[in-house]
Amino acid sequence: MFFVFICGAQDLKVGCAKRVLTPNPLLPVSGGVGLPKPAEIKKGDLYVRAMVLTKGTEKIAIVSIDNLGWPAALGNKSRSLIKEIPSENILIGATHTHSAPDAYAFPNSEGIHGADLEYLDWCTVQVAETIKEALKNTEPAQLKIAVGKAEGKIAYNYYAPDLYDPRCGVIQAIGTQGKNKGKPIVTLVNYAIHPEVIGSNRGILSPDLVGPLNEKIEAETGGMGIFMNGAQGGMVTADNRLADGKEAGNWEECIRIGNLLASEALRIVKDAPVQKNADILCTYKKVAFPIESAMLRFILKNSPLSMGSSDGQSIQTTINLLNIGSAQILTIPGEALPNIGFYLKRKMNTGHPFLFGLTNDAFGYILTKEDFNSFERYKYISRTSLGEMTGEILISASLDLINNSPKPKKTDTQ
Repeated sequence: MFFVFICGAQDLKVGCAKRVLTPNPLLPVSGGVGLPKPAEIKKGDLYVRAMVLTKGTEKIAIVSIDNLGWPAALGNKSRSLIKEIPSENILIGATHTHSAPDAYAFPNSEGIHGADLEYLDWCTVQVAETIKEALKNTEPAQLKIAVGKAEGKIAYNYYAPDLYDPRCGVIQAIGTQGKNKGKPIVTLVNYAIHPEVIGSNRGILSPDLVGPLNEKIEAETGGMGIFMNGAQGGMVTADNRLADGKEAGNWEECIRIGNLLASEALRIVKDAPVQKNADILCTYKKVAFPIESAMLRFILKNSPLSMGSSDGQSIQTTINLLNIGSAQILTIPGEALPNIGFYLKRKMNTGHPFLFGLTNDAFGYILTKEDFNSFERYKYISRTSLGEMTGEILISASLDLINNSPKPKKTDTQ
């Protein structure tokens, strides 16, 4: 079963807001399964950023959090604090920085975790307040939407260098009244990449390359930047390779890559036609995935966040499809491999396809059944996947949403 909400004929309005989530004092940081590592310094601040779109009675919130992942157990706490927007219309994604506090309370073999639950509870309130503020800030807006190849040394596939999606999707809202007339209110950048230049082993808390990306966009446009990751699984990462075969793992490299991606995003959207009074639509589908991985079953069962089902054999999440002007957007509750990303984009009813990875949940890697445990190189990502059928279930549910939802409408441009 899936559900559809369609807006009326009133004006499109867009608003945005952000809040700092950097813990003070600093907390240990997590790069994945296992206890987090101590952090002594920070490079850049962690943020929650929200973009809210409204038209008539329809309201949609797109939220980005600087963290490795953000499970629905936390997202739903924020959703419960918001009465003005349907909970299924609040999309909460993680940037996937590997230098932020543990949001999963990953338990070790003894069931001990290193997460700060008070900090996470505080974050859920900040997320809710940021969404409410973005809703309050909504104003009449037009959109510029574009998808194009991001040029330069930004990302590559660690397993097979050229097997990644170089396309960058951009949605920019431009004010039509008051002090923001003709100016960007918010610029959303959608690109598949692991922000792990710094990682979790250097004693640094950081948004990684996403921080400089958003700062560059804000300096150039005067509006807010917001980043949503894509299908960056297996293993699409930042291209910080050096000539000697080593990697640049410092803040300066985060700045280089973040600034370059921001510049490319602004170049891609610069000459896009303005879409006047664009329509918006939000659909969603509840999907259950079997938990075949013993490791993930243990984590979901023993995390104090209560993320799994009562029987421990399956887990349910929400997948969204959005139409925003000429853009169509699908959410992915984890790290889909790029072949799944390419396939879903090819099946979408638009020339402006977007994928929001690590959104609504982050259940590890998502592979097709053909790739699962098929190669030595995929041994780790298969082990940290829910199971062999995760990709098939995701693809089937996504195609169901695509095929049973209205296509993005052609929008008047100027």
